[in-house]
Amino acid sequence: MAGLRQEVDPAEVGLDAKALDRLDQHFAHHVDEGTLPGFLVSVARGGRVAHLAAHGRRDIAAGLPVEPDTLWRIYSMTKPVTAVAALMLVEEGRLSLDDPVARHLPAFADARVHVDGSGDDVRTRPVERPMLIRHLMTHTAGLTFAFYHSHPVDGLYRAAGLESSVPAGANLAETIDVYASLPLQFEPGTQWNYSVASNVLGRVIEVVSGQPLDAFYAERIFGPLGMTDAGFEVTPQQSPRLSELYGEREDGGGIQRIVGLPLKGRPRFLSGSGGMVASAHDIHRFMELLRRRGEVDGVRLLSPETVDLMTSNQLPGGVDLRAFGSRPAHDEPGNDGVGFGLGVSVVIDPERTRAPAGMGTYGWTGVATTTFFVDPGRDLGVQFYTQVRPRTSHTVFTDLKRLVHEAVLD
Repeated sequence: MAGLRQEVDPAEVGLDAKALDRLDQHFAHHVDEGTLPGFLVSVARGGRVAHLAAHGRRDIAAGLPVEPDTLWRIYSMTKPVTAVAALMLVEEGRLSLDDPVARHLPAFADARVHVDGSGDDVRTRPVERPMLIRHLMTHTAGLTFAFYHSHPVDGLYRAAGLESSVPAGANLAETIDVYASLPLQFEPGTQWNYSVASNVLGRVIEVVSGQPLDAFYAERIFGPLGMTDAGFEVTPQQSPRLSELYGEREDGGGIQRIVGLPLKGRPRFLSGSGGMVASAHDIHRFMELLRRRGEVDGVRLLSPETVDLMTSNQLPGGVDLRAFGSRPAHDEPGNDGVGFGLGVSVVIDPERTRAPAGMGTYGWTGVATTTFFVDPGRDLGVQFYTQVRPRTSHTVFTDLKRLVHEAVLD
């Protein structure tokens, strides 16, 4: 167990303490209004934590406060970790970004793509190009999620019992076989569509490494980096520090406790898309791995060139998510000026982003309103945690970026 701590005065690293106080007060107001149970936010510069605030409750009913060592369901913030794991195998020569996925997962050998129709009347054809590992890492594989309700293939996912991306009782290998039995929305590499791709990548990692996903992460990433609380399950000793999960009420009247990831005991389904729990200390270490281009405290997991590739836009033609993702789910202003690397979003046009962000800023978010981002130009590492699954879009992430931007003095 390790709790994050403040290491340096904000002024020493060019941050405005008063502006950081305004950041805290902004989110404290959300707690007071009952729209957040509590939160933790940290701002590091040059790798040193210059601001750390914990406010509100990790468990409202029990009256337990958010603390520096509180554990959080990070959901889709798992995806960048999965990307790092895959890139480690690439560097070892055991995997290539240009490998066809079917080389490692034969169930995808006969992939087909949607032509027209829906339900039982859907018409498909064989793919013209193979799905590659790089397509999984950039969400350009043609896969989807059941919850979009914007394409006939989404409906096929729902019919296959994939509302939560996993059929009831299935493990990772069994789930991937279900994905492979369904048509793709589009030819691999031709569009961006956020999807179950990181689960498929997780299964590739298992097959190539010969280890279960949780064992590979623990041995090759969490242990070497000192991510002492990160994993896919919560031990009895960790359990008291785990935040409860909340959701917005349908009537708009605040939040209520809801069921979250089944973290008590090892899950049958090891999700490379969204299965992890972690502390702020853990993700600070992970951010440092990326900020320092693959090395932390003498431990090197990736080469600088590989991290540079991961954190640069990989969409064809250098376009942003809105231009390359023609799905209705992605045609939103928040995708303006933001591209996608290998497992992380990347700012490619700061003038067009909804919130202030430096060129090359990269990171990702989780559905329970968690996020991290690294701004290499300003040498910032920022993370924010609460545990609320919103029903509609919210401004937490854009507010966070704006308020951090206001705190930077140089």
